[in-house]
Amino acid sequence: MSLLDWIPFINTNKKPQLDPEEAKRLLTTRYNHFRQLIQANTKTHENMAELEEALRGFHPYGMHYVRALCTRISVSTYTMVRHLNELNPDGYGNLFKQFELIQDKISPHIESVHYSGEGELVLDLSEVGRDQADICGPKMAMLGEAGKSLGLKIPSGFVVSTIAFRRFMQQNGLQGEIDRLIQATDFDDRDAVFQISSRVMQLIMRSDLPCEVSDTILTAYDKLVSQIGKDVNLAVRSSALGEDIEGAAFAGQYRSILNVDRSSLVDAVKEVMASKYSMQAMAYRNNRGLKDEDVAMSVGCIEMIAPVCAGVAYSRSPVNVRDENISVYSVWGLPKAVVDGTAETDEFTVSRIPSLQVVKSFIADKVERYACESDEGVCRMVQHDGVRHEPSLTDEQAVSVADVAARIEEHFGPPQDIEWAITEDGEFYLLQCRPLMLIEDGLDHTAENKSLPPAILSGGRTASPGVGVGAVFPIHKSADKLSFPEGAVMVLKQALPGRAALLDKCSAVITEQGGMAGHLANVAREFGVPALFGVKDALKKLEAGQVVTVDADGHGVYLGTVESLISEKPRKRLMKGSPVQASLRKAARHIVRLNLTNPDSPDFRPSHCKTYHDIMRFCHEMAVREMFGFGISDEYIKAASRQLICNVPKQFWVLDLGNGVSPEGDINDKCVFMEHVESIPMRALWAGMQAVPWDGPPPIHGRGLMSVMFEATMNPDLNVASRSRYSQKNYFMISKNYCCLQSRFGFHFCGVEALVGERTSENYASFQFKGGAANPERRILRARFIGGMLDELDFRVRIREDNMSARLEGLTREDMEYHLKVLGYLITHTRQLDMIMTNPAQVKKYRQRFFDDFKKFEG
Repeated sequence: MSLLDWIPFINTNKKPQLDPEEAKRLLTTRYNHFRQLIQANTKTHENMAELEEALRGFHPYGMHYVRALCTRISVSTYTMVRHLNELNPDGYGNLFKQFELIQDKISPHIESVHYSGEGELVLDLSEVGRDQADICGPKMAMLGEAGKSLGLKIPSGFVVSTIAFRRFMQQNGLQGEIDRLIQATDFDDRDAVFQISSRVMQLIMRSDLPCEVSDTILTAYDKLVSQIGKDVNLAVRSSALGEDIEGAAFAGQYRSILNVDRSSLVDAVKEVMASKYSMQAMAYRNNRGLKDEDVAMSVGCIEMIAPVCAGVAYSRSPVNVRDENISVYSVWGLPKAVVDGTAETDEFTVSRIPSLQVVKSFIADKVERYACESDEGVCRMVQHDGVRHEPSLTDEQAVSVADVAARIEEHFGPPQDIEWAITEDGEFYLLQCRPLMLIEDGLDHTAENKSLPPAILSGGRTASPGVGVGAVFPIHKSADKLSFPEGAVMVLKQALPGRAALLDKCSAVITEQGGMAGHLANVAREFGVPALFGVKDALKKLEAGQVVTVDADGHGVYLGTVESLISEKPRKRLMKGSPVQASLRKAARHIVRLNLTNPDSPDFRPSHCKTYHDIMRFCHEMAVREMFGFGISDEYIKAASRQLICNVPKQFWVLDLGNGVSPEGDINDKCVFMEHVESIPMRALWAGMQAVPWDGPPPIHGRGLMSVMFEATMNPDLNVASRSRYSQKNYFMISKNYCCLQSRFGFHFCGVEALVGERTSENYASFQFKGGAANPERRILRARFIGGMLDELDFRVRIREDNMSARLEGLTREDMEYHLKVLGYLITHTRQLDMIMTNPAQVKKYRQRFFDDFKKFEG
């Protein structure tokens, strides 16, 4: 080193020699950040598409899914921001702040709600009204309201409030542990749901109620005994929040424990609370879009009534909105056999006009009845022959029950589903009332289908209308439900409420016992699953795996698929109007909306990113610019690149970012042969460029030639002696699955970027085309000419003046290679076509020729 090198006023202008390996390392690092940004972009696109599908509401999901999905989108969006800042550490730092602002707007809609836990732990049922549904649950609130406002006789009792439940769940982090277990559960895996359900319920049962809660419950019981004047056993019944949501009946999803004495009361209350996490209840909430944290459990503790007969009444027909008759279902003893669907019931149809009267009745063979044990619990007793065939209600009693149902409907508004009991001395008790969900009436297909094949089973009653086709799957024991296949026909002995957990997978349900007043029938109607109940010998006559068509409306089961019975039915939006969907919709406003649409706008900057989609759009656009512009000096590119040795009179340089060139091609550090290139997208692009020799520019008339000459004198980019943005070398940046080409062909600039591999969801190709030798009009026409052809080949095309860009994504490797060959062909064969763009005949000729040549790339 000379002395002159130390004098700051003298500069020899010698540039340091760049290390090719260091240059390649730097560029490879940049490419890896770009590649990971693109992968995160793909994941974000997929997750947003999943979110939009979820918003349509056809498939069930819970809040755990919403939180997980929003978290995935947040993580992949943040990943894009991070890698963009690695590409240009000084350019996009304020994007992190914008990301946090958006995240803060999403969080309130997906985070769990925390309740204060303040309020009354126990309330007297006689003082409860519907304005207290938030602490007593709608079931007990409506029962108390009916007693107060309508003067109906209801059992004495008290209600353990939702405040008591939440205080219990917050004790010792119990709710947090439950949330952790549920969050990790795949609700499509029924075995996993069953295991988590068992663990959570055991966890609750092993936990002690807070002392103030258990003491208040026992004090309320003692007060009740003092009022009645004797020891009394109780019916301990669920009354959870969420049961008043439109379209959610919750029929039979929670536990009711009958005939409980004081010594077992606290454990019975805990058991009912734990039933919030029964397998069927968890599946039901997931299928109906109800938030777990919104479903707090209140427990009704009411005097146990020992009836001579009891049952259910519907103030309207649940399967025919035009049928205003009142249906009364009755059995001897407790109403358990009606609601559980375990026995045949007497049915009375009561008309409203001209006055309440029984117009039709069906008296069942009531083999058994449920009754209270002398100490605790209930038992099933065999009926003696003299009572089995006797009606459990007189017509006068049926009309009296119907009158109560009509009065309750008039008071509350919507049609009602009531549970009732009549004691030995003829005293009527209302045990429960809730809104009755109505569905469109079914049709009897047998009259209109004279050519139906013989039915292999017939009879029964329509518990839920419709037609379903599927393979028979009989369930004999609880373990069978864990292997229930998608789309099967569920065949049961009894219409047990616990089987409702399978309804989202069923095409139809057939039972040997049970009626339309049971819990399973209620939920089947809610889910739109055809159900035919009371079909004799169904388990004996139907073979497992046998494909059958179930016509619940026409009371028939047919072998195979009966096309004449199947009609296109609109898919049921299970999540429509649900709290979970509402939360997702509110969060989605800050996720999927796209405000940044024009990259050339001055508003296209981080401060205008209002959603994750905006950030994703901004990151992708800037990342492409960083890579196309390289964001680094030409010296680095030259130092890291090698010349492609090929049989074309044009210089191409290759920058291998990793695994783009075979080991044999790495021997020479100055050049690389095409046969050593292993980049999938580059080879496809190159094949298109070389497939058909270019026979030169088309002949042009005088005006076209004058246009080119004039443009060449006015546009400095076309002056080969000047330093323009088009005068750079032609570069391929490649890896095994990636290719980025920057090239000047003739007077126009082309850019291609592609990622092609076996992962279809990540595959994409983008194409940029700009410039030309003619005047603006002809250049614009050529951009439209190219864009029109790509549009027909499924590219998304955008044209601004003479600048055309196109993008394609999500195709298989073979399809991507075909489209890249087309791009390679267009790069070579659209040179100087701008000169003939005002000649329609020439344009049509070249368009047809190009499409004929594209056929060579097929197959």
